[in-house]
Formats: sequence, C-alpha cells, structure tokens
Amino acid sequence: MLELIEKSQAVLAPDFDRVDTDGKGIKLSNYRKKSSVVLVFNRGFK
Repeated sequence: MLELIEKSQAVLAPDFDRVDTDGKGIKLSNYRKKSSVVLVFNRGFK
C-alpha cells in the first residue's frame, strides 16, 4: 500500500551511482535539491 508522508518527515536517501541504459554514469546526489526522485525496485514477475 502506498503511504504518503509530509515533506518535513522525509529522509535523504544514501548517495549511490549507477550506469543508465545509455551507458552513462548517474549519481543520486546530482539530483538533490533539483527535483523529486522516485526509485522503483522491480522484484520481477511471477
């Protein structure tokens, strides 16, 4: 179930970097204070 929280309750995610589908490196901290980021972790299909 989706639960919404107030912005004042938000916690910063730890920084990490990965390679996108185009092979370019991306870093989570590059988006801090610029926009909202939604992380989706797909657990696969059954």
